[in-house]
Amino acid sequence: MSLTEQLRGTGVALVTPFRKDYSVDYDGLGRVIDHVINGGVEYVVTLGTTGETPTLTKEEKIAIVNYTYDKVKGRVPVVVGIGGNNTAELLEDFKKFPLDKAIAILSASPYYSKPSQEGLYQHYTTLADAAPKPIILYNVPGRTGRNMSASLTTKLAAHKNIVAMKEASGDMQQCMEILRDKPEGFIVVSGDDALGLSQIACGMQGVISVAANALPKQFSDMVRLSLQNNFKAATKIHYQLLQAYDYMFTENNPAGVKAFLYELGLIENVLRLPVTPVSEGLQEKIKVFVKGL
Repeated sequence: MSLTEQLRGTGVALVTPFRKDYSVDYDGLGRVIDHVINGGVEYVVTLGTTGETPTLTKEEKIAIVNYTYDKVKGRVPVVVGIGGNNTAELLEDFKKFPLDKAIAILSASPYYSKPSQEGLYQHYTTLADAAPKPIILYNVPGRTGRNMSASLTTKLAAHKNIVAMKEASGDMQQCMEILRDKPEGFIVVSGDDALGLSQIACGMQGVISVAANALPKQFSDMVRLSLQNNFKAATKIHYQLLQAYDYMFTENNPAGVKAFLYELGLIENVLRLPVTPVSEGLQEKIKVFVKGL
């Protein structure tokens, strides 16, 4: 199966479950992995930002990647997240992280530093020149503080080792400009659960989703129907999920989706500081929503 086919559909940005003592809960991670694969997602992303990577040690990250491979057992492809604002450190991570079983590396745009478009270009081309696996760009300006322009994305797409883009700017015109101007074969997927259906209608090939941690069947069914141009059926599911999206993101990600997973009985409702669980009022709303599924 080609990389284009492997990245088509629903990928899920896995959470990192923690025990009450804040250690990594590998049993909980295993339950989430089984839940999403059994729910029908096409691939999983480990060490995405939804996995609370800023609060994980290097040793924990490596252990989580290895555990993910062992638990997935080849049932679906695995993408590994390696991103940050220290380009030199990421080059070292490429050497240290177990990437042999990964199909690609998802690399979030540098945060806080707010580099220029030229700085972003040099950052990503430096990574792509050295990466042992194809690079998926990740634009999420709401978290990083700097948008990757459509023209920069299409310029980077010309690099032989930059194969895809997770676009989470929320700017529909920018998304359409990327889809219009990208090279043939370059894959663009959505990073916004609530916009996924609309963006697939414009030409995106799927979604790397947060919501699919908790609602994998509903979400992946919606994405597949959209990709089949059955938007009438896809829209029906989409509208059923709109309230869930609001609950998941209104206070914090991944606090929202972890609250859902807790109500589903899959993980403890524990996050590492500075992130905290959702408020009691929101937790109660999520509990009611999950009971009504």
